Amino acid sequence: MADIRLDSDLLNYIIQEQFEPGARLPTISELQDESRLGVSASKVREELEVARALGLVDVRSKTGMRLKEYSFAPAVHLRLFYALARDVRYFEYFSALRTHLEMSFWHEACELLTLEDKNEMRGYLVAARSKLSGQRIRIPFEEHRAFHLTVFRHLDNPFVLGLLEVYWEAYAAVELNRYADLSYHQQVWDYHERILDAICSGDFDAAQKAFIEHTRLLHHQPRMQDVDHAAALVENKVTE
Repeated sequence: MADIRLDSDLLNYIIQEQFEPGARLPTISELQDESRLGVSASKVREELEVARALGLVDVRSKTGMRLKEYSFAPAVHLRLFYALARDVRYFEYFSALRTHLEMSFWHEACELLTLEDKNEMRGYLVAARSKLSGQRIRIPFEEHRAFHLTVFRHLDNPFVLGLLEVYWEAYAAVELNRYADLSYHQQVWDYHERILDAICSGDFDAAQKAFIEHTRLLHHQPRMQDVDHAAALVENKVTE
């Protein structure tokens, strides 16, 4: 294990004791003990709140404190949503990062997809078409998110997965879907069908090309006219 020290007595203790995800942690009073942290209860609570904000520790009244499975997403979410609350246009920078990230891992991710994954993606495609062609049109955001995340679900890289998860949280928060017309959504799913067909035929280059073309649609859809309103929407997400 690398000898890396963090600016947190609590996190250093968790690493030193090699707690596994799901393991119950000592109580605050137990952590105060000299044999563990030897710091005040207020200090333990302060560091515990940081650990909770980072998604590292779960605290519940009946089960106590437990170590969570590692995820990069909570830390990124906190920083990104703070930036978006200040200026919603930061989303465009993060969107560019997401595009380059998916392009870089595209072939590796496609190689790992199973028949079950592809059938699941086909189901998202069918559900999205149904929402867009029904008498009461609905925006297929969940299908859109799930379709893309499914492509990368088998990557053994929590940092890539965390960044992609937070991208879709931010996409929903800035409500880009509200500013697009029906033809935009139909075009999006035309591209998704091309992407999936190419993946199923093993032509990952063609699938990647369709993905790149599809991401460019975002830059041509109607933009948000009221940036202050959009920032307020994100700010509400930060404080929830």
